This record gives sequence, C-alpha cells and structure tokens, in this order.
Amino acid sequence: MNSLFPKTLIPSTSLSSSTRLTLTLNSLRHFKVHLPRLMSSDSSYRLFQLKLDPLTGNSEWVVIEDNDDLPDCSKEPLLATTSYLDMLNDSCRNKAFRSAIERTVTKPCHVLDIGAGTGLLSMMAARAMGLNGTVTACESYLPMAKLMRKVLHRNSMGKAISLINKRSDELEVGVDIPSRADVLVSEILDSELLGEGLIPTLQHAHDKLLVENPLTVPFRAVTYGQLVESTYLWKLHDLSGIEAKVSDGIHLVPTGSDSIIYVKSRQYPMHCDAIREEIKPLSEPFKIFEFDFWKRPESNGETKVQVQVIDDGNIHAVVSWWVLQLDREGMVFYSTAPRWINSPANIGYRDWCDHWKQCVWFFRGKGMSVSRGEEVLLEATHTETSVSYNLNVQVPKTDTRQHDHNIRDFQLLLSPERIAIYGDSKWRSSVLAAVRNALQGRVNPLCVVVDDSIFLTLLAANLSKTSHVLSLFPGLREKGAQYLENVVKANGFSMDRVEVPEKRKPCLTLHDTHGKKVDMLIGEPYYYANEGMLPWQNLRFWKDCTLLDPILSEDALIMPCKGILKACAMSLPDLWSSRCCLGDVEGFDHSIVNTTLGACGELPAPKEGPFLPFSIWQCGEIKELSEIFTILEFDCSKPISSCHGTAQVKFIEGGTCHGFVLWVDWIMDTDNSIVISTGPEHRYWKQGVKLLSKPVAVGINGCNSNSEYGSTIVEALFEPSSSELILKHAFL
Repeated sequence: MNSLFPKTLIPSTSLSSSTRLTLTLNSLRHFKVHLPRLMSSDSSYRLFQLKLDPLTGNSEWVVIEDNDDLPDCSKEPLLATTSYLDMLNDSCRNKAFRSAIERTVTKPCHVLDIGAGTGLLSMMAARAMGLNGTVTACESYLPMAKLMRKVLHRNSMGKAISLINKRSDELEVGVDIPSRADVLVSEILDSELLGEGLIPTLQHAHDKLLVENPLTVPFRAVTYGQLVESTYLWKLHDLSGIEAKVSDGIHLVPTGSDSIIYVKSRQYPMHCDAIREEIKPLSEPFKIFEFDFWKRPESNGETKVQVQVIDDGNIHAVVSWWVLQLDREGMVFYSTAPRWINSPANIGYRDWCDHWKQCVWFFRGKGMSVSRGEEVLLEATHTETSVSYNLNVQVPKTDTRQHDHNIRDFQLLLSPERIAIYGDSKWRSSVLAAVRNALQGRVNPLCVVVDDSIFLTLLAANLSKTSHVLSLFPGLREKGAQYLENVVKANGFSMDRVEVPEKRKPCLTLHDTHGKKVDMLIGEPYYYANEGMLPWQNLRFWKDCTLLDPILSEDALIMPCKGILKACAMSLPDLWSSRCCLGDVEGFDHSIVNTTLGACGELPAPKEGPFLPFSIWQCGEIKELSEIFTILEFDCSKPISSCHGTAQVKFIEGGTCHGFVLWVDWIMDTDNSIVISTGPEHRYWKQGVKLLSKPVAVGINGCNSNSEYGSTIVEALFEPSSSELILKHAFL
C-alpha cells in the first residue's frame, strides 16, 4: 500500500506545532506593552502570547508585532483555535444583529463598535448609513485587528470605517475618535454574559465615549435560570458524596475533610441539551438579572428570587442562560436557552453553536432536598465579570468552605471532569487492579509517580506498606505536597514513605532518589496544565519516561505501558457547520479569514483545518460511521520516537462523513487486560477532531467501491520534536 505521505515529508517545527494557550480578550490586553525603542516608526506596540509545548511542559512568550509581513506560519495559529469562526458561522446571531442594526442606525451618525473582531457589525452599521456618517471600530487584539484590515479592504470598507487597535478604555475623544458616539454596537458576551468584561466596558463607554441616552445594539440582556436535579451534574463536584459509595480503601476526601478537594465556585459553560434525559427540572424558568446596554450599569448587584418547586427531588444545580433584546422596539431577539425550555424566555430557534452555551452552577454537597409545592429562596449576586448563586438553606458544616479541625488551611482546586473521574468506580477499580498487579513480588519498591495523579500516589503507598513513593507533581507542585500532608493519616501511611521534590528539575538523578534505582514509573497519565488539550498531548508521559530511563532498574515497570491511538469516522454535521469555510456573511465577503481562523472546507493546498479538542458527546448531532480502528501504538517502554501507522477502515453505516474523531486508549498492564479509554463514550475526556475539507457520502448511497459500505485509508504520523500529529486519508 502506498503511503499517503510524501517521502520527503518533514514535520513542521514552526510555531503551529505547539498548542497556544489563547487567553481571553481581557487577559490579552494586559500583555500589550509600549516598546517604542524596539519598533519601527510605523509600529508602536508588541503583543506577547503564551506558547506551550505539551510534551515538555515548557512555555515561552511569543512576540507578535504590528506589521503585515509576518510569514503565514507565525500568524495562523494565533486565531485557529479561537471561537471567532464559530461565531461567524452562527447565522441566527448574524441575522439578528443585522436586523437590529438596520432598525437602529437609520440616519448618518457616529457609530462605535467595541470588540469589532472581523468588522462585521461595523460594516453592517456603515451599510445601514449608506456609507455616510462615521464608524469607529475598536479591536484590542492585534492579530484580529490585522485580519480585520484585510476584511475591510476585501469589502471596500477601508475608508468607511476607522479601525483602532486599542482597548476601548484607552480611547480618547478628540485624540482617537472625533466625538462621542451616538450609537454603540458591540458583542462582547460569553456564555455567562459578563465574563468578557461587559460591565466595565459599558461603564467606561457611557462615561467617556457615548452621548447621553445613546442608541445601542444590543438594547438589553436578561438572564434566566432553572433549578434542576441531575446525578451527572452532582458527580461533577461532590467527590465526598461519591467516594462514600466506593469501597477501595482510598480516601481522596477523608471523612470530616469534605472541603479539601473542591470545584471552583463559578458558572460552567455546558451544552445542557446533551444531558436533557438526565436532567429533572425542579422549577419553572425564572428571571434573574436585567442589564440595559443603553445606560450605565452598576458594578455589583443582588437579587432574591422566590422559586416554587414543581417536583420532589434534590436541587443539584441551577442551569442559566440569557436572552438578548437587540432593538429598542423589542422586535429582534436572540436566546441561549436550552431547547427543552418552552416559554417566553426561549425566543426563536438557533442552530447548534459552541461559542455560547448554557451555564451550570453547582450547589455544594448532595444538594437540597425539596418537595413539590414548597418555595425556596435563591439569592443571586453579580460582580463586574461573574454571577454566583446561593440557596437560603441550612447546610452541614462540612458542606461549607470553612475548614474543619482535621485539615490545615488548604484546599485543592480541581476541574469538574477530574472530580468525576476520581469518583468513577469503574475507573478506580481498573487503576487499583493495575497497580496491585504491578506491586506483586516487589520488596521495598521505589515508585515514581510522573504526573499529577494524587490517586496513584495514595494507591501506591496504600497497597505496599514497604514502598517509597516519589511524586513529581509537575503541575500541582507544592499544592500536591500540601494535599498529601493533609490526608496521609486518613489513608494509613506517613509522609516518611512519600516524597515530593521541592524544586522542579529537568530530569531526576540518582541523587534525587537517594542512590536507589526506580522500580516503578507510573502515571494515569494526567497533567494539570494539559486539561482540555488534545488527547495525544498526554504523551508527555512517554517523554518523561524517556528522560528518566537512566535511573530505571533493569526490571522497572512502566504503567501505562502503551498508548493506542484510536479513531472513528463520524457524521458531525453541527460541528462541521460551525467550523466550515466562510463566504458571504450577511452580504460581506469573509473568505479571506478562512485559513487564519482554521476553517474546514475548500482551502488552498496545502492548507487544512487544525485538530481541535472537543467533548464529542456535546457536539450536537453525531453518528459513528466506521468501526473503531487503531492508527498508532506508543510503546512507553522504549524511548520516545516518531510513529507512523496506516489503517484501511470499512464503513458500517451509511451517511455523510464530516471527519475523524481520535483518542488514546491507555494499556495499563503488560497483559493488555486493563485498558482505560478516553473515547467518545467516556464523557470526562476530550477527543481530537479532524474535520474534512468537504463532507463525503459513504455507505450504501454514497460509496464508489464494490464493498457494501465502502472504506477509507487513514495514515498518521506523530512527531515528538514538534508534538504534532499529522493525519492523511483517502476514501475508496
């Protein structure tokens, strides 16, 4: 079989090979600094963006300069994994803003667009005025401002719109803009509504940039909520309650120390429609806050809502969403409500999109038991950037954030998915069996936990009373050490047998292990900083094993011993539609942004869309079309190296293939009997998605081969020097 890769292929080592931690717009603003001595006369700013190498854990700041002559490889990755493309593909959003702007901007005036992005709203406003009047577009993020210039030029709007690459609170009337603006058009909203700095942005705009009683698009936003019961949501935050049902002898949350591990108190964006069957509404939707864009908002607010319970159950969470009224007359709306809501709060229908979801706020502990007909008091508070909730009910002291006398003033903050994994009985039993088997026959073993697994550390110390455990905790560091100090007694061992190095080192030596060779090198693998990344980026474990090889004993056991890269061809119409190439967006040509924003579609060769991390179960309509197949094997007992694999895959279902979903199955033992999968059926991990440039019809109605359903050849190359996975395919 001929390779799909050219023989001369050299994996890219450009900036695109490393994952960017794309900071939020507000965060990025703080890294733009004035460096006039280092700049040419045409440029006065530099932007610093963080680049992380997931296989080493090392990070560096990359400088982005304000010139248009940077090579493509330096520009594209900065925006390819952002949500801009998804937003521009949201036709419901675009039509709503267009309609509202046309209803609002009815004569020549001065329009200010804050957070202009590609300039879509600015161009809508300029068109509505017949290219008369004045439009000022403010975009603080330099890579996006540079892209916007190209979009404006493509649409012959460069002279009609003044683009300013500054934060809106840096603008000065008479310096940056000619006068106060009559109309504000802006879309700086996240799933929570306030998280992108809506309130301080509006405050400054009303104080310094807008006329009195300005027109605004949007006009108003209203947040709504609903009390729900959901075992799934409960498992995402109450490790203490879940662990009480597990009998494996490991106490991540010892009795009386319920608050030692917790989930941050905040609203978590989530596609709640995906768990509709696992959510039991305990109230009707209720209004929480109202924010008027046309007047100056307050920084803080409180409200109390008397909510009537409509069914018996336990209140585990509040699901919230918002509704925009975009025009003053109340004719144009946009809602992020879940689809099960059938009330005036859910106005219109929108397609699946990933940039705006619902939000979930967890109530601590096992939830509040309620009966149908009773009323509960919900207290809601907002700051400038977030909303929080509290049920007015007496809860046990162990359910508060106050620490009890058994632990110090310390708490370990974990993600909801990590809490759920640690509480999963099947996962725990698999890991327990693997470690127990590995320890058999070993006397006084030295066990090194390479990653950030607190569970493996406790497990190794518990199962062997003579073992010495060295936990590296590359992400948790001193937090991991403090956690162990607080739970050792409850787990039946002392810190004399557990050690966490005080300083992070590039590689351990025999001096660090007190002259003893390592008998076991283990990991889940789980790295604190890698959460939410592509699944093969946890191959950092393989990299670590290679670095530690000089201090391993001859019969050292490595767990997991292998990583198997699995894949499946899938129908993903909603996800593909949200990431596909742009053309005409409400009458404006956006085709120039496709390559930079990482679109899938007809891109010029050799450009292609990037791998993206997604929780497939939350990606709207999905369907498996092929058998699950293996592409690559990563042997952790050998030094890390380039890997190449090929598979011919049969389609077992007819339909439209939109791409391939990839994940890693970790083989925990040499007998291949204990496997921990991170595939789509397991909700607590993200998978990697490679979308096709063009959807392909497969199966009975679409195949061109003699087989019943058709097939495809898939070929993959993993290059550790760049931490990059390259995938090629050919449909048969």
